[in-house]
Amino acid sequence: MPDAVLQILNETGPIAALLGEGYEPRNEQLRMASAVAQAMDDRSHLLVEAGTGVGKSFAYLVPAMQRCAEHGEVVVVATNTISLQEQLIDKDIPLLREAFPDDEGQAAVKPVLVKGRGNYVSIRRLKLASARQDRLFSDAASKRSLHVIEDWAYDTADGSLATLPQIERPGVWDRVQSDAGNCMGRRCPHHAECFYQNARRQMEGANLLICNHALFFSDLALRARGRGFLPQYQHVILDEAHSVEDVAAEHFGVSLTEGRVFHLLTSLYQPRGNKGYLPHLELVAGDASVVENVLRRVLGAESAARDFFDELAELAASQDLRNGRVPAPGMADNPVTPAFGELALALRSLRDYVSQDADRFELNAYAERASLIADSAEVLVDQTADGCVYWVESNEPSARGGRGMSRPQRNEYRRVTLACSPIDVAPLLREHLFGAEHSTVLTSATLATRSIDDDEPAERAETAFAHTIDRLGCEGSSTLQLGSPFDHGRQMRVYIDRTMPNPKLAGGAPGNPAQREYDREMTARVLDHLTETDGGAFLLFTSFAQLRRMRTLLVDPLADLGMPMLAQGVDGSRTEILAQFREDRRSVLLGAASFWQGVDVRGDNLRNVI
Repeated sequence: MPDAVLQILNETGPIAALLGEGYEPRNEQLRMASAVAQAMDDRSHLLVEAGTGVGKSFAYLVPAMQRCAEHGEVVVVATNTISLQEQLIDKDIPLLREAFPDDEGQAAVKPVLVKGRGNYVSIRRLKLASARQDRLFSDAASKRSLHVIEDWAYDTADGSLATLPQIERPGVWDRVQSDAGNCMGRRCPHHAECFYQNARRQMEGANLLICNHALFFSDLALRARGRGFLPQYQHVILDEAHSVEDVAAEHFGVSLTEGRVFHLLTSLYQPRGNKGYLPHLELVAGDASVVENVLRRVLGAESAARDFFDELAELAASQDLRNGRVPAPGMADNPVTPAFGELALALRSLRDYVSQDADRFELNAYAERASLIADSAEVLVDQTADGCVYWVESNEPSARGGRGMSRPQRNEYRRVTLACSPIDVAPLLREHLFGAEHSTVLTSATLATRSIDDDEPAERAETAFAHTIDRLGCEGSSTLQLGSPFDHGRQMRVYIDRTMPNPKLAGGAPGNPAQREYDREMTARVLDHLTETDGGAFLLFTSFAQLRRMRTLLVDPLADLGMPMLAQGVDGSRTEILAQFREDRRSVLLGAASFWQGVDVRGDNLRNVI
C-alpha cells in the first residue's frame, strides 16, 4: 500500500498530471504519505509533526481515499477549524478524486461534510415560528432576522448555517433549527425534504467523512455511554491535532452558562409584553390554568437562576477562589436543580393538554433542556464527576443587583460560567479512541517538544513526542517529525513593535481614554504596514469588540487608499469574505479566531499578516 500511495504522488503520477507543469513532489510529503498508509495497513496509531508547506492534507488524503476506493472502508477526517474543512471538501478532495477512477459508474470515493444537527434549519419549525412570530418575538430585529432566514430557507440547497446570511438576532436560529428533542421523524410533513435527514442519508452512504473536532469528540463521548451518531469507521485522521486535548476535555466535561439558562427561560416566557412560546399555546380544553401553572414554574426557575448566578459571580470576585478554581463541593447553594427539575416535569405534563402534535414535540425539547440544566447544576455544585477540575468564570468584578425577567437584557454583557473538565483526558482517550479497533493518525505543525536530528536513533527520537503521548494516552504510537520545505528565513520578515501602549491598560469600560489612545496608535501602525504591502493583508484579532472598533477607524482611510475592507461578522460570512479576499489582491480582511489557522490563500494575495 505505501508504494501505491507514492506512485500517486510522485512526479509521473496522476496528481502531477492533474496539476500540470510546475508540480514538484516534496520528499517530506512522500514520507508522511507512506507512514500514514502503513499505519492504516497495520491498524496502528501514528503521530506526525509536519512543518508548514509539507502538504499534510494530500499526504493523508491520498492513503485515506485509497482505503475507501480499494478496500471499501470508512475514514473520518476531523479538523479543528472551519477553514481547513472547507479547503478539504471544496478544493483538495475534488481534485484528488480524479486520481481514483469510478468503478463501473459508481463513485469509488464518496466524501461528505458532516455537521451537527443544530447546523440545519427545520422547515416545520420555521413555518411554526413564522406563523407565531407576533407571540414569540418582542422586538422588530428578531422578526427581521426570522424573515432573512425564511427568504434563505426557500432558496438554499443545503439548509445549513454555513450559507445563512448575517442576521441581527442570532438567537432566533434556536427557534428554527433542527433538534433531536422535537423531531417528529417520519410523522413530520416535511420529512422527505428535511435538510438534516437528507444530510444524514448522505453521511450513511459516504465513505470519507469530514467533520470538526467538536463533532468527533461529541460522538466519542456519546459512544462512551453506549450511543453515537457517526457510522462505524475503520480509520481516524485528526488534523490540527495540537487542539485535541482541549477539545476532548471540553466534551468529556460539563458546563453551565448564564446565557444558556436565560435563553431557555426567555424563549418560554417574557412577562413584559406577554411574549414567548408558552403564553399563547392552543389547548384541547381551553383551560388556561394549566399554562399559568407552568408560567409560575418559569418565574420560579428564573428567580432560582438569578440567585445562583449572582452568587457565582460574587464567588468569582471573592478571595475564596484562586484563578477561579472551585476546590470543594457545596461552595455555592443550588436552587437551580429543584427549580428546573420542577419546570421540566411541568412542561412534560403540559403535553397532555395541547391540541397540536407540533407543540407536544416542542414541549418535549424544552423539557429535555430544562432537565439537562438541572442535572448539570447538580454535578457541578456537588462535584460528582470524578477526576475533574471545577471552576467558575465571570467577566465582571461583582454581581449587579436587580431582579426580574428583563435583567438579562439590562445586564447583557455579564457572562458567568460554572464548568468542569477532566484533569487528565489520557485515560478516556486511551480507552475510547486509541483502544478501539481502528487506526488513528494525529498530525499538526506542533506536536513535539524539540527538533529531532536526522542521525538520532528511533528510540531517542520518540522522546520528543513523549509529552503529547503522555497527555493523550497514545502509548505505543509511531512518530514522525518532518521539517518545512520552505526557507522561512529568506521568504518572510517578522516585525515586533515594542513601542505600542500597554494593551492591559486599554481594558475596562468601552471607550475609556486608554483604550482610545491604544486604538489610535494601533490604527497608525496598521496603516503603515498596509501601505508598505499595498494591502493583501489579514488583520487578526482576539476579540470581536476590538475588530469592530478597528473597522470603524479604518473604513475611511482604506477607502481613500482604494483597498477593499472585509470584516468578519459585518461584511458577510467567513466563507464569503475569504472568497472575495482571494479575488482582489489589494483587499484587507479583518478576522477573529477562525482565521488564525487553517486558512489557505495561495500565491501573493496574502502578503501581510498583522
